[in-house]
Amino acid sequence: MRLLEYEAKQLLTKAGLTIPHSQLLELGDPLSSVITPVILKSQVPIGGRGKLGGVQIVRDPKKLKTTIGKLFSLDIKGFLPSKLLAEEVIDIDREFYISFNINREQGQIELLASKDGGVEIEEQDNTTFFRQVVDPRSFDALCIDLAEHLKLNEKSFLLQDVVSQLYRCFINNDCLLLEINPLILTKQGSIVAGDAKITVDDTAIFRHPDWQFEDNSADHNFVVLDHEGTVATIANGAGLAMATVDAITAKGLIPANFLDIGGTATPEKILSCFQSIMKLPNIKVIIINIFGGIVRCDDVATAIITAQQQIPHLPRLAVRLTGNREAEARHLLAKHDITLQQNLEAILGDIS
Repeated sequence: MRLLEYEAKQLLTKAGLTIPHSQLLELGDPLSSVITPVILKSQVPIGGRGKLGGVQIVRDPKKLKTTIGKLFSLDIKGFLPSKLLAEEVIDIDREFYISFNINREQGQIELLASKDGGVEIEEQDNTTFFRQVVDPRSFDALCIDLAEHLKLNEKSFLLQDVVSQLYRCFINNDCLLLEINPLILTKQGSIVAGDAKITVDDTAIFRHPDWQFEDNSADHNFVVLDHEGTVATIANGAGLAMATVDAITAKGLIPANFLDIGGTATPEKILSCFQSIMKLPNIKVIIINIFGGIVRCDDVATAIITAQQQIPHLPRLAVRLTGNREAEARHLLAKHDITLQQNLEAILGDIS
């Protein structure tokens, strides 16, 4: 589940990170408490907001109402915001990039950082990044190396506190990605998380009864990876969805999409996922890889059967369902001559 920026920053605050002073705005909220200059940020679950006009600095209070109205009506890659984040304008000295993610080849957490941050970070040469697998036993040495790479030797102790807090946030919240871009060094000498992107593994929701995030998983976690791809995927939980895509790629096949249906997907929402996949032009097979924890396998089976009945020219289906109500799902699918595979390896061996 990908969090909205304000949700990500709530987790950062709990972990002790410094974020800009801010307030959340909904359509129709009074603007008397918004003090200019202010940065207004559209809260949508997608990257690239800045380039598409979803982040605006307002310095003239007379332009505040008009700008807020425009942001609420601005469609960003198919998403309209229900909230805006209004933040103070930071006095920036330098900007950096830093993230934690899962290195799947090594099965460990990896730290990635750059001495340059901001909207152009994706265009940088990856060889210039600081990249290191995290070993908690040598965390001090890692932070010293990072401070040297970022040319922040005089702030090494402060940077170590920030990196430690980010790492704890990543671990404690079952994150798959935690990205700060930019991480800001202010002219006053403090370090502030200017923007935040966090993806949590929603299959771990049973460990987090306090999670009250907006549900972006079923409708929003559909990402086209390659319009010419031949293998489509449906999985639940961002971790399993990523692993499914990685396994397809490792077999020399071309995954067309990433799709996490989340832990609370209904048959109707799952059916809409099939309809999204059918917009891709070259799909030969749809791999459905579900581990039923919160999501029910028989709900997924119902959606599969409905898709076969309602969608013309549905590609071949390769299905693995295990866990919650697996027996009921197997019974439903057997009536429609759909066989369940034991595991993803068996599926990939059959289609490759």
